[in-house]
Amino acid sequence: MGMTLKDLLKLVTPPVLIHLAKRLRGNRLTDAYGLSGDYRSWGEALAASTGYDSELILEKTRLSLLKVKKGEAVYERDSVLFDEIEYAWPLLAGLMWAAARNGGTLNVLDFGGSLGSTYFQNRDFLSVLSRVRWNIVEQPRHVEVGKACFEDDRLNFYTDIAECLGETQPNIVLLSSVLQYLEHPYTLLEQIMGLPCDCFIIDRTPFWTGPTDRLCVQNVPPSIYPANYPSWIFSSPHFHAYIDKASYQIVAKFDSLDNLKPPVKAFWQGIILQRRKPVRLQR
Repeated sequence: MGMTLKDLLKLVTPPVLIHLAKRLRGNRLTDAYGLSGDYRSWGEALAASTGYDSELILEKTRLSLLKVKKGEAVYERDSVLFDEIEYAWPLLAGLMWAAARNGGTLNVLDFGGSLGSTYFQNRDFLSVLSRVRWNIVEQPRHVEVGKACFEDDRLNFYTDIAECLGETQPNIVLLSSVLQYLEHPYTLLEQIMGLPCDCFIIDRTPFWTGPTDRLCVQNVPPSIYPANYPSWIFSSPHFHAYIDKASYQIVAKFDSLDNLKPPVKAFWQGIILQRRKPVRLQR
């Protein structure tokens, strides 16, 4: 009997969580910084934010990823360099699963994918596939830098989804650590779920068990970069009810690598979704 995606996730997730727990026990930054507040509107949370220099963050990310691209560093996440790749194995399993469903071809629409962090994290594994195309939809300045420094025959950058679809047809959409930073996340979800893609992955996204989404402000440690901005903690019941009404079904859920100090008991989760097959009525 072949191994299913859920079987694979059960095998790979426990070692990752053990490794992550060990790392977080020694990481005091998570105790000093994280999410705070309970704001009534995005404008109110924005007013409580000190803001950040996006050019500074973009340049730090660019320099870090250039070192990864050239082999001078191993791994980058949120502009920080690491001496060891911290794989998100369930995410990688989902990507390889999507490729297997398409004859070894992986065509990703990575919305909010920075300058290619997830692509570079997983490129050694992706290199065994028959064809890989990684399409990042980002802010104009990110696209400008991405095209100048990172774009090649696999990695591509676009300013919006329509521009991407005008050149290629992705078979999977990736939303990694992005939904919580949007003023209207469900508007994007509705747009994404209307695309002709069979698979869809959400990763590095905070949830709690409360009945409504909670709007906070996230404080980033200055050692990473000076930043302070609104962030949602999604209500798991509300979010899953939204998914249930859409044309996708949940294939698997997994714990993400992130862990910030929240004002409520929260958890960072990834979700792999698949488009529901139309129900055939028997005659």
